[in-house]
Amino acid sequence: MKRRITAPTHTHQALGKSRRSPAASPELQSGKRELRLKNLTLRQLRLFEAVATQLSYSRAAEQMNVTQPAVSMQVQQLEAELGLQLLVKAGKKVSLSQAGEEMLRQARRILNQVTIAEEAIGAFHDAAGGHGGLLHLGVVSSAHYFAPALLMAFAEHWPGVKFKLTVDRRETILAMLQDHQLDVAIAGYPPSEADVEAETFAQNPHCVVAAANHPLAKKRRIHWDALRDEPFIFREPGSATRQFFDHLLQAQSLPVRVTMELSGNETIKQAVMAGMGISFLSAHTFQVEIEAGKLAVLHMEDMPKMLDWCLLHRRDSALSGVNGAFREFVLEHGSKLVKCRM
Repeated sequence: MKRRITAPTHTHQALGKSRRSPAASPELQSGKRELRLKNLTLRQLRLFEAVATQLSYSRAAEQMNVTQPAVSMQVQQLEAELGLQLLVKAGKKVSLSQAGEEMLRQARRILNQVTIAEEAIGAFHDAAGGHGGLLHLGVVSSAHYFAPALLMAFAEHWPGVKFKLTVDRRETILAMLQDHQLDVAIAGYPPSEADVEAETFAQNPHCVVAAANHPLAKKRRIHWDALRDEPFIFREPGSATRQFFDHLLQAQSLPVRVTMELSGNETIKQAVMAGMGISFLSAHTFQVEIEAGKLAVLHMEDMPKMLDWCLLHRRDSALSGVNGAFREFVLEHGSKLVKCRM
């Protein structure tokens, strides 16, 4: 005797299951799958991407310059179209279901392709003297000291361009780039597992710095052993600068006295200028303080130590339009534009 198996009707919100009872035949389900994105609009994708990124309907509405009910309605229509719950509300908190996380990835890919298409078509207007386009650049904290000047120099080369600049830790910048939230990025050389293309365009010198009145500030050819008893201010664990300096200290077999760990270049510079210790920083971070005579670069043997500045972009999509033009500009002119005093 055959037993009838009835499909469960309860909801699995975490997986983004449909709230409806799936009783259709495989043929009908297949037909529905083919039609689920038939009425999808770019407006729905953009509003959903804003809510999913902000995890807030109100902030998404403010970002997109629309009302909150309009955002809610568009997201609900998208969920109804897909037959899946993408966003889960618990009180005032909004989270993504598993289906929502996947939809967010796909939405970013689609919107990125739309941007590429807009730029490619926009290139046909170049002959009339117009360039335009939006460039979303991501940079690590040490690069934000020269990024605005680099963008302004590019704007003279590409009239009408608009910019969006994101500054964050290297891991976050790489994740945003791979997730189609950024067009291009500037950082040090990425780890081998990162699926991005890296092209070197300039050097990033690193130096040991101290307060301007430090006893070592006027000495020349300082040996590393002279730092053995100096109080050191380190960047937080995990930062590229910290990893680089740890490697240098190991190469010198030099134990140092770490008096504090601070997050961010600005905080460290203030501590060094206050005489709380010496530190190891990218030269790009202290140009203003050197000019003002508030910091001194210690003249260590075999210093400065160099890292590379790289322009990063995704391997799965070719750069075109304003993004391609920015890449060419940085590779040709970037070295001169980001050069700094030591």
